[in-house]
Amino acid sequence: MNKNDAELRADELRRLIDYHNQKYYNEDSPEIDDFEYDKLLRELENIEAEYPELITTNSPTQKVGGNASGEKFAPVVHNVPMESLHDSFSHSEIRDFDKRVRETISNPTYVVEPKIDGLSVSAEYKNGIFVRGSTRGDGSVGEDITENLMTIKSLPMKLNKPIPYLEVRGEVYMSNDTFMKIITAQDENGEKPFKNPRNAAAGSLRQKDAKITKARSLDIFVFNIQQIDGVTLNSHKESLNFLKELGFTVLPFYNDFNDIEKVIDEIERIGEVRQSLPFQTDGAVIKIDSFAQRTELGSTAKFPKWAEAYKYPPEEKETTLLDIEINVGRTGVLTPTGIFSPVSLAGTTVSRATLHNIDFIKEKDLRIGDTVVLRKAGEIIPEVVKVTAHTENSEPFEFPKICPSCGSPVTREIDEAAFRCTNTDCPAQLIRHLIHFVSRDAMDIDGLGSAVIEQLVDNEMISSPLDLYRINSAQIQSLERMGEKSANNLINAIEKSKSNDLYRLVFALGIRHIGQKAAKLLADEFGTLDAIAEASIEQISAIEGFGGIMAECVYDYFRLPETKVLIEEIKTLGLNTQAEKKSKSETNALFEGKTFVITGTLKNYKRTEAASIIEQLGGKTSSSVSKKTDFVLAGEEAGSKLTKAQSLGVAVIDEEEFERMRSLQE
Repeated sequence: MNKNDAELRADELRRLIDYHNQKYYNEDSPEIDDFEYDKLLRELENIEAEYPELITTNSPTQKVGGNASGEKFAPVVHNVPMESLHDSFSHSEIRDFDKRVRETISNPTYVVEPKIDGLSVSAEYKNGIFVRGSTRGDGSVGEDITENLMTIKSLPMKLNKPIPYLEVRGEVYMSNDTFMKIITAQDENGEKPFKNPRNAAAGSLRQKDAKITKARSLDIFVFNIQQIDGVTLNSHKESLNFLKELGFTVLPFYNDFNDIEKVIDEIERIGEVRQSLPFQTDGAVIKIDSFAQRTELGSTAKFPKWAEAYKYPPEEKETTLLDIEINVGRTGVLTPTGIFSPVSLAGTTVSRATLHNIDFIKEKDLRIGDTVVLRKAGEIIPEVVKVTAHTENSEPFEFPKICPSCGSPVTREIDEAAFRCTNTDCPAQLIRHLIHFVSRDAMDIDGLGSAVIEQLVDNEMISSPLDLYRINSAQIQSLERMGEKSANNLINAIEKSKSNDLYRLVFALGIRHIGQKAAKLLADEFGTLDAIAEASIEQISAIEGFGGIMAECVYDYFRLPETKVLIEEIKTLGLNTQAEKKSKSETNALFEGKTFVITGTLKNYKRTEAASIIEQLGGKTSSSVSKKTDFVLAGEEAGSKLTKAQSLGVAVIDEEEFERMRSLQE
């Protein structure tokens, strides 16, 4: 893969991973399983390892996936970061972890324990009394869920000893029995059932009404001490034994080993017994026992170097492919779904699985009637692993040449896997486009969920995103479960969205290959929607961080006759078409209009924090160093970006100089 292709794929992977992080961590509604997610993340890690200059400050490889929702709960700053774990998928990777550890320390002792599939939380105690609980969030800032954690019977509200201050980390989970009771009741009530126990636990814990949380009968295993006053502990195993003395429920078993081969034996043992456990596990965790050795090993920007998670391979079973169903997505992409003879996988019955695209079907040589192997990694969404047998006289699957939704021709662009419907007014695309348009990162219209959108479309009240700005309260009140107050709130939210910054509108338009960050770069560069529409490919390509394909997509979109009509409608309806301009007091002469690249480990900031400061003061950030770069902010172990900056003569600054520049207002 050349650098240009790598940059495009990395950008696509970041958007995909951020989307699935939002679904998993913040909406508790994952759309792909852990195995598929891990494949995306590993692919991005490999690209960034080959091309370090493509690493961005907000890359999913540099941060924990979740974030704190200020809408539901108050934020809680974690004084000790709640880090994620690096994943391994083979015994050889566990041995590689051991080699990395032994390069720094001698004679490590490892503690191996099951990895609980739940929601990570912090619980704080003062003088032995529970005072606050919070979610992990992005590792630095979580959500205050104190009242909800108080409903969990296995979390003590008073410790057996009055420790002056203690913060522990644990995993909130739902037992298999409780999960089965809840989804049985949901089925009986005609409700959409939870996908798995982890999803159920997370959704239950992040309820505004603690009574709902209490009714879900959640449990917790406490597995780590984050902070403690008044007691000195020297090792992980010692701390777990101490936590038991205090009254906490800790992991049911944890054993220590000095030999990595015995660690691997223990991983296999846990794998053999985990199906019989009363709770879900998705792996095993290997940790350095000695706290002193942990300190010596330290952490990366995202992971501790003293721990590793091993993910078990997913369960696999054979079944028959009965049919291939074609669905149409928001951007007109035709997505094939396999219909299978029902088979039990990871405790549930599976009869459908996505087949992704025609390339996937051809690669597997999938044909209707085939005997195939399915797996259900992470116990969420199944996938086809391989074909084990074709039926006699079977024929290769032919993709439809017309859209199954509207009957229009479909097309496939060069170097693209997807077939697309050519009709921009295709009804199947409309609902998905509307959902994107009103989403949090786009126009952020609160209260306009998919159920309401589907009703508006089904009742022929809207046929395009801009029709949202033409509907009235009476129309909304005519919908199911929408009273006068709800309707008025929704109208107010729609009206409020008119004043959004320009970049949100640009992102909401759904231009191919243009994510929120690219939309912001366009808005910042050109200032108005008209200026973006009139920009040439050369002008767009000149933006730091834009590739040729992205520029072409923007240019082509604004040359479409229907886009020109759309822009006039946007103006008529009163939507803001100008980017926010920072006042002089908000900017800094040394930052305004300048491009910064951040590299290495900073002592006083996370990369995302430094990038936010730069943008607030009028500057821009980029992931790669070029002649257009004005400053490189270099921390420890800066690596190749620092070398490139020096070779190009780009100004290199450290954190001390960065602070001095911040203080020099114009």
